[in-house]
Amino acid sequence: MTSEGGQRYGSAYLPCELGSGTGSPESGDDSAGGGLIVIGSMKWPLARLLIYGSVSSDGESNRDTIGNSSGSFKGGIGGGSGGTILFFLQGLLVEKNSSLSASGGKGGIHGGGGGGGGRIHFHWSNIATGDEFVQIASINGTVASSGGSGNDDGHFGEDGTITGKECPVGLYGTFCTECPVGTYKNVAGSNSSLCTPCSLNALPNRADFIYVRGGVTQPSCPYKCISAKYKMPNCYTPLEEVIYTFGGPWSFAVFLFFAIILLALILSAVRVKIGESEVTYRATSAIHNDAYASSPFLLSLAEVPGASRAEETQSHVHRMYFMGPNTFREPWHLPYSPPESIIGIVYEDAFNRFIDEINLVAAFEWWEGSVHSILAVLAYPCAWSWKQWRRRKKIHRLQEYVKSEYDHSCLRSCRSRALYKGLKVGSTPDLMVAYIDFFLGGDEKRLDVAATIQKRFPMCLIFGGEGSYMSPYHLHSDTLLSNLLGQYVSTAIWNRLVAGLNTQLRSVKQGSIRSTLGPVVSWIKSHGNPQLERHGVRVELGWFQATASGYYQLGIVVAVNENFYKSHHHHEHAPDFGDRSRKNFAVPLLGSKQAIQDQPCTSYGVSRKRLTGGVTGGVINEETLKSLDYKRDYLFPLSLLLRNCRPIGYAVSNH
Repeated sequence: MTSEGGQRYGSAYLPCELGSGTGSPESGDDSAGGGLIVIGSMKWPLARLLIYGSVSSDGESNRDTIGNSSGSFKGGIGGGSGGTILFFLQGLLVEKNSSLSASGGKGGIHGGGGGGGGRIHFHWSNIATGDEFVQIASINGTVASSGGSGNDDGHFGEDGTITGKECPVGLYGTFCTECPVGTYKNVAGSNSSLCTPCSLNALPNRADFIYVRGGVTQPSCPYKCISAKYKMPNCYTPLEEVIYTFGGPWSFAVFLFFAIILLALILSAVRVKIGESEVTYRATSAIHNDAYASSPFLLSLAEVPGASRAEETQSHVHRMYFMGPNTFREPWHLPYSPPESIIGIVYEDAFNRFIDEINLVAAFEWWEGSVHSILAVLAYPCAWSWKQWRRRKKIHRLQEYVKSEYDHSCLRSCRSRALYKGLKVGSTPDLMVAYIDFFLGGDEKRLDVAATIQKRFPMCLIFGGEGSYMSPYHLHSDTLLSNLLGQYVSTAIWNRLVAGLNTQLRSVKQGSIRSTLGPVVSWIKSHGNPQLERHGVRVELGWFQATASGYYQLGIVVAVNENFYKSHHHHEHAPDFGDRSRKNFAVPLLGSKQAIQDQPCTSYGVSRKRLTGGVTGGVINEETLKSLDYKRDYLFPLSLLLRNCRPIGYAVSNH
């Protein structure tokens, strides 16, 4: 006959019962159950409990060595059941060789059963989660609530319980540890089954789940690529990123095919247009020559068809520069009212009408800017090529308009109006700066001619470029300029000055123009002017033609001795050439409100003067350089990266 043990009682969560004992009325022997140990309370939990040794509430083992046995009856005393250990605490440390136990006692001889295990419960307080998570328990010893062993044929006692307070999200188990890597838990509870495996559908092939402090609380488990050569979030190589941006290998192949076809068509069109422009120019020249041959009455106006370079130099009056950077947002445009140096050779009303017409020709169409914006997002190099192509087409259109379509009605010279030779359009090679040259027709009065030619100087020469790595500032000296200045200084000296100045300008950056222009000012003072002043020529660095958007142009002012030595004959105490040139360009005109309004790019410290009879601007020297300002737009960091990063394979020439 076998006797079953007692029933389970009490709660695994917040237990508060003593362990049950055992006994026999015949033998008078018994085994006591485990006691009740409570440390802390809900209101006043322990901050940290350290156990060095043993804390136990075990049931008593039966120590009867004689027992009671007969032919029909055999039985022994069972062991006592374990008691209760209840801790209210925030942290626990069980050191090595230490123990925390609520086990059942061993059964007596002759079939005594083991006592049931007791209950151990940890009621944690203030469990930190997320990035603030810290381990709340460190168990280096043993924690046990096992049942006691039976003797002979006696049953083993049932194991007790070891429980803890429900863990918050991301944590599980009795001691609220983090869910394993690759699982997440978004509900409260302590069961390990609540740590759900993360979905592998969102995990790229070249990625592994990563550890997160405090456990993962969302189904979207974090991961990282298995190697640094793959980029998040899809763990693709850079080439694969581009391919899958367009929808995958097949879509990318189709796009690449059409892009190559489109690029080939564009390059072919550009090549054809350039060829047509050259053919048109030659054909136009041939037409003009045929016109002279078929119309002998025009020979009285032009003794030599096609003026020589020397005649062109002698008849040159003024170079009028377009304002603006020649972009789709701010195209080239000419200011109204003729400059002082050409007032005597133009009709002012007709000149203003000419300005209206040529500004209309210089403007870009809306769709040109739209195409550029789209290409700038999809393929930035193609956007740059598109902009340069439209710029080149625009300068060809301006040249064609002035040369063939405009009737030159703004010029006073009958000969210039008849021969269409009083105006010429040109530009720098980088298509950043354009200008119109004004020439005498040859039928003006001699006194007017002399007075007009004297107004050539001081002359403004505006730099091309935009102060970036790919398009640095530079001075473009064409044949006409070289011939004009060749009357005062040798061509070799002027070419050396231009080469040296361009070398200095290569280091000038638009984003830090104050600091990078300083060496240029010093170089002009120490190397440029000493060579030129021997020949009665002087140059000064300056800014010109500020626009409402904040854009202004850099350049130099060239002055020759004719402008200063003449006054020396009329004034006995005239200053020398160097001092006079500085005063001529550095004295600001503060009486005009319009001059102040036209100067959004510089502070009041920079000189303001209508230089060379109509070009607004001022001289840049050591004093005024500190107040020179420049405008940055909201895309400045991006534009700085795009414009100043050296392309792969792009080599800087040392020549």
